[in-house]
Amino acid sequence: MARGIQGTFEGKVFVVTGGGTGIGAATAIACAEIGMDVLLVGRRREPLERVAARIEGLGRRGVVLPMDVAAEGASQKILDHSEAELGGFDAVFANAGYGMEVPLIHATEESIARMVEVNFMATVFLLREAGRRMVDAGRTGHLLACSSCLAKYTIPDFGLYSATKAAQNMVCRSMRFELRPHGVEVASVHPVTTRTEFFDAALENSGDHANFLKQGVPSDGGGPFVQSPERVAKAIVKCLRRPRSEVWTSLGARWVGGMFEFAPWTYDLMLSMMAGRAHRVRAKNGASESETATGG
Repeated sequence: MARGIQGTFEGKVFVVTGGGTGIGAATAIACAEIGMDVLLVGRRREPLERVAARIEGLGRRGVVLPMDVAAEGASQKILDHSEAELGGFDAVFANAGYGMEVPLIHATEESIARMVEVNFMATVFLLREAGRRMVDAGRTGHLLACSSCLAKYTIPDFGLYSATKAAQNMVCRSMRFELRPHGVEVASVHPVTTRTEFFDAALENSGDHANFLKQGVPSDGGGPFVQSPERVAKAIVKCLRRPRSEVWTSLGARWVGGMFEFAPWTYDLMLSMMAGRAHRVRAKNGASESETATGG
């Protein structure tokens, strides 16, 4: 049975959340370059409109929908809007999400709930609704979620973020084989460090607990563990052409994950070194162990 997006991409519709910046914006533009129309979803109108203008400049339609993906009924509203404005949808990329660096014992209940709602629940609701509509209509297509390399291995103070990304990965893996008989492909995307606004927002969310994030992110986008959003977008388009279960843009990061699974003691050693360094830095900076996270 045919699966995924069939035939040419010309006139097909791509829906992306978190489409105003970073990986979402780069992927939206990359999809427009191969002939797709795009629905851009995000909290802020101005970034969405800038990306939409670039899409229109490529001769494709770019429709914006400002909204919080974690709001009640968001997934239904997103897909309803795509059907009303663009005639449907052929690929849906649940990309919206954010990070936070904080020891779990210092995270507030509100910040924990918010991250689970945005990173995990919003993804599940959107992919579930899109998959259900595709199956009911007898349409083939593609569903994707932006997970992370940290879905496979975490680092100190990123346990909550990693947990939401690992959960996305597991849902996508299961859905892939639930929906394949219906012609719908599902994939998780696993970027490494990517030069986007993600890190600025994560630093703000982390407050005084930030350590790793304060070290900054290299600006050249080079190396196996630092990449541009355009590189991730190119890999996603490749997956639309030739479906696979997971999209990786760093062979090194994938090998590290395999090594940690094969030899857990190497993982423990790395985490011990990182945790020790974080503790020393915080002690030096006078950060109180009783402080709570400010983010969420």
